[in-house]
Amino acid sequence: MNVIETPLPGVVLLEPAVFSDDRGFFLESYNERVFAEIGIREKFVQDNHSYSKRGVVRGLHYQIERPQGKLVRAVSGEVLDVIVDLRRSSPTCGRWHGVTLTDSNRRLVWIPPGYAHGFRVLSEGAHVLYKATEFYFAHLDRTVLWNDPHLAIDWQGADEPLLSEKDRRGVRFQDAELFP
Repeated sequence: MNVIETPLPGVVLLEPAVFSDDRGFFLESYNERVFAEIGIREKFVQDNHSYSKRGVVRGLHYQIERPQGKLVRAVSGEVLDVIVDLRRSSPTCGRWHGVTLTDSNRRLVWIPPGYAHGFRVLSEGAHVLYKATEFYFAHLDRTVLWNDPHLAIDWQGADEPLLSEKDRRGVRFQDAELFP
């Protein structure tokens, strides 16, 4: 597993070993022992799968009080995956970082608890899988506004995104509940 550091502390891009031949390919998307060796020792309790059309933006989501760490990958299509630091005590609080996840680069991104997460679909459609370290609790779910001017995220799209009502009602970063 190749580990690529990002500008956000604890957030890493992972490149698994891929074994390809004329039949196709094989990779381990998760191996508890390998992940522990690279410093990711969290226990995953929930797997999620979303499908979205081109131009959909999902996020920026996080869960207060019972934050989720997420291991995210695109198994079909291409997404710009965006992570925002919401840890008040962090020197990178309020900063974002984006990574491109595709079915062909087979990369994964590890997002520890304390960050908001979202993505924009850049292909015709995308299937995104992610493992979570905490169960989902609707009453703890929060959303930061995807186009907050303070964050100034470059979502790599000129079109107005397709949004859920929940994402339209996200709060500005300055009004968001932050982590300690």
